Amino acid sequence: MRLDKPLPPGSTIGILGGGQLGRMLTLAAARLGIRCHIYAPEADSPAFQVAAAHTIAPYDDYEALAGFARSVELVTYEFENVPAETAAFLAARVPLAPDARALATAQDRVAEKTFLSGLGIAVAPFAAVDTVAELDAALSTIGRPAILKTRRFGYDGKGQTRIDRQKAAATALAEIDLAPAILEGLVSFDHEVSVIAARGWDGVVACYDVPLNRHENHILATSTVPSGLDPALESKAREIAAAILRALDYVGVMGIELFAGRFGLMVNELAPRVHNSGHWTLDACLVSQFEQHIRAVCGWPLGNPARHSDVVMTNLLGDGVQDWQRLAQEADVGLHLYGKSEARRGRKMGHFNRLSPRSGD
Repeated sequence: MRLDKPLPPGSTIGILGGGQLGRMLTLAAARLGIRCHIYAPEADSPAFQVAAAHTIAPYDDYEALAGFARSVELVTYEFENVPAETAAFLAARVPLAPDARALATAQDRVAEKTFLSGLGIAVAPFAAVDTVAELDAALSTIGRPAILKTRRFGYDGKGQTRIDRQKAAATALAEIDLAPAILEGLVSFDHEVSVIAARGWDGVVACYDVPLNRHENHILATSTVPSGLDPALESKAREIAAAILRALDYVGVMGIELFAGRFGLMVNELAPRVHNSGHWTLDACLVSQFEQHIRAVCGWPLGNPARHSDVVMTNLLGDGVQDWQRLAQEADVGLHLYGKSEARRGRKMGHFNRLSPRSGD
């Protein structure tokens, strides 16, 4: 089901998922006069604190989903692991953006890599593996070291293991609980970057500047803009992102993670949602990635993605959130806290954007 006309201020949209991304989407929607109804199974979901309405129910509670669909004019989501059955159930009742095809492509790493390869976009060598024999055969072709990942549900380094010259195939599969998997060749790259791109129902695409991303323990630590990459390489990254969105007939914001190196650019992963590496847009752009997503799914004109400042986004993980008072005193820092009650090791509790005057890129 497609949206047949723009949703005016005063409309209510539904968001599947109540984490920090849902919270920031809700705040952005409120700026445009649009209400949000959050659907999530966790009673302490941080997005509930700022939403006009919320439903606490499992994603397979079809009675609750039906009531949710009746209360909203469109549904979107803040995370990509929405069950396929849930997406199909809602899409039959109300416009869903991004649609079920985008979800299915990004939920399965083999489907994702196959889709990208079909577009002629470079990805790491890969093979689907379900058994020790298949993994041994894939290792013979791709070589070691390599990375074994679950086909579904992995994030922030979870659901994956490195296979070096010593590790047996059976051991590696056991480390990911024998889940259906993908073997990916280890890529030697210089930088990790991303593109935050949006596409509207009318097919218009807008891309933000490319951030340089630094990870610690598989979790994003900082995103820096400008990236310092060759402008031609940044332009190519945006072209790749636009091609992906058009091929999927995508509506909304997507995060595209890439490796940059001597080989040029290689896509690592797609995130069919707003993305951690785009949080810098909250303070360095007039229209953030969150407002851009709301604009896109609601049929509004896309906003100008240009930035007015240079910026470094830093995630606040675990007890790092205790620095809030010091950060709040800094004149050039935009502080964003997620309202989570418990600061666990590695948990994303907030982030801050340190701005400086825009320099020549």
